[in-house]
Amino acid sequence: MSRKKKALPVLENITISDYAAEGKALARVNELVVFVPFAVPGDVVDLQVRRKKHSYCEAEIIRFIKYSDKRVKPFCQHFGICGGCKWQNIPYEEQLKMKQKQVFDQLTRIGKIKLPEFNQILGSVKTQAYRNKLEFGCSNKRWLTQDEITSGTEFSQMNAVGFHITGAFDKILPIEKCWLMDDMQNKIRNTIRDYAYSTGMTFFDIRKQHGLLRDIMVRNSDSGEWMVLIQFHYEHVDDETAAKKMLQHIADKYPEITSLLYVDNQKGNDTFNDLDIKVFKGNDYIFEIMDGLKFKVGPKSFYQTNTEQAYHLYSVVRDFAELTGKELVYDLYTGTGTIANFVSRYAKFVVGIEYVPEAIEDAKVNSEINNIKNTSFFAGDMKDILTESFISEHGKPDIIITDPPRAGMHPDVVQTIINAAPQRIVYVSCNPATQARDLALLDDTYEVVAVQPVDMFPHTPHVENVVLLNKRINYI
Repeated sequence: MSRKKKALPVLENITISDYAAEGKALARVNELVVFVPFAVPGDVVDLQVRRKKHSYCEAEIIRFIKYSDKRVKPFCQHFGICGGCKWQNIPYEEQLKMKQKQVFDQLTRIGKIKLPEFNQILGSVKTQAYRNKLEFGCSNKRWLTQDEITSGTEFSQMNAVGFHITGAFDKILPIEKCWLMDDMQNKIRNTIRDYAYSTGMTFFDIRKQHGLLRDIMVRNSDSGEWMVLIQFHYEHVDDETAAKKMLQHIADKYPEITSLLYVDNQKGNDTFNDLDIKVFKGNDYIFEIMDGLKFKVGPKSFYQTNTEQAYHLYSVVRDFAELTGKELVYDLYTGTGTIANFVSRYAKFVVGIEYVPEAIEDAKVNSEINNIKNTSFFAGDMKDILTESFISEHGKPDIIITDPPRAGMHPDVVQTIINAAPQRIVYVSCNPATQARDLALLDDTYEVVAVQPVDMFPHTPHVENVVLLNKRINYI
């Protein structure tokens, strides 16, 4: 006989006291820390505990007794279910304060190093329609809200296009309107959905690995171009024909789309970097423009998703680097060479290194189309490329700019940077926690002299941070 699970308690009349990681808020009940999504400090609520550990638990709000004075009305109809914009109920100025505090807490608590006074966080130019890229899943299992379940309504249409639900990887929350990107993306996505409904096209079942319509990516640029990539999953001889009919429908309805792409994805996941993407209409790229420079962006390219704020982020990088035109710069994790090309006119030469070969090819093109002659780009795993022999061949850097993924830098890369001994390091991070870990490894050799948080993602707990490090005098 299996052991009966103990019922988890309801916590009554609880005051939410502070913000926590990952966009959650927290309350303290005796010695227990309670993490609560979609809450605001000052809320007084009843909570249903959903998961309990020894020193903390996770709970959800089942009743509001009093709303916080800090709370604002969310502008999105999907707020509270979609987990993408967890801070819509918090004023933007308050969001910025919390992101500033997050950077400070993580650098001090994890890094445990001497830090200068932090610069005030740079808020985003836009707080709505700020993204240039969104991805939507397509599933034959739509997510039903609690209200929909308790209503007893039978839903004849269970196919959905939208966002994945945390903790339910096979279910999709149907999205009618997303505010994160220009409204054109809503029109394109809903047109694809309606066409699939009207023609009886099958939606993907990730558990059983069948169904034709699988995933949609939409990108736009400040040059006015639009890219749409639709992932299909071919099973039958006529599936490609059906896919192309959908693509033609989209092409006819939206001439604004300058890059209409598709791919047959037979893998267990939706990643497509290793797949052959086909062009249905237009080009296999769009152009972004920044500071008078053109950047070619393909479907596999990394480009900062907040275009306007990216300019301010890269301006901080350039200012921290203090370039005079005489420096050899290494740009690590260069992506499509955005930072490398952005700073190249102020440097003697820039060497960019990136893991994704397609991105490196784009980086080379970006230098070529902008008539930039003082850059060179290399593809490969950073810890394998950035070696003593590489530095010996390409020159000892005066300045290193590094913008690693969320996991931060491999310890071998950190050590190679120390051995290379640049005068300055500009460290851009989308995860201050791993940045703090790396700063601790650099601390014996490099001193943090400036910290500049930058908000790239309003209404989310995510924050970028730029740190300037100077080589300590005793290591010169």
